[in-house]
Amino acid sequence: MRGIGETVRAIEARVLLSALVPVLSFVAFVGVAEEVTEGELEDVDRAILLAFRTPGDPSDPLGPPWFESFMRDISALGGLPVLLLVCLAIGGYLLLKKRRFAAGLLAASALGGLFLSFGLKTFFGRPRPDVVPHLTHVASASFPSGHASMSAVIYLTIAALLANHTPEPRLKIYCFTVALLLAGLVGLSRIYAGVHYPTDVVGGWALGLGWATLVWLVARRLERRGKA
Repeated sequence: MRGIGETVRAIEARVLLSALVPVLSFVAFVGVAEEVTEGELEDVDRAILLAFRTPGDPSDPLGPPWFESFMRDISALGGLPVLLLVCLAIGGYLLLKKRRFAAGLLAASALGGLFLSFGLKTFFGRPRPDVVPHLTHVASASFPSGHASMSAVIYLTIAALLANHTPEPRLKIYCFTVALLLAGLVGLSRIYAGVHYPTDVVGGWALGLGWATLVWLVARRLERRGKA
């Protein structure tokens, strides 16, 4: 009986810690959004953007030309065309494997994240940075970063699907580490390109992490109730 009680308490602790992730992520997003609205971090945003450019020449990004191309390619990993192709490829595989719930989870996570990202962009309507020249074309509002939020949503959801099918803890850690690394690099590439303030990216990361973990928690609850 003692062993069963300890197991139950361990499961409850894991559930509580998992539930804290989306809560803390959304709280962080609200905090960043307030700072953006009040303009409290504007000087910090501008200073960081300039730190990625050659001193005295804001039009010249740091690093050799090949590094500039490298960062553009990294940025594309968070763009809608690439993420759409990734979702279609993995979703198709899941459907062929008759993993309909997993495919639906991926679709719900992606569509919900997209709705949140663009809805909040419209709501805040923050103009794009004018501190340095942009390295790539942009048309939508700046806050939150869609590349940062959607890369976090998609890659973390895929990591959760992969981790759910492997019993080895080190492989689970590997999946989530790669997902977080990809989302992190995508966000940094947007700052390097001068198309987002750092607060845009931090807000996007917080939003994406919160939404991805919330969808995962709902899916786990449905699974435990035998509905999935």
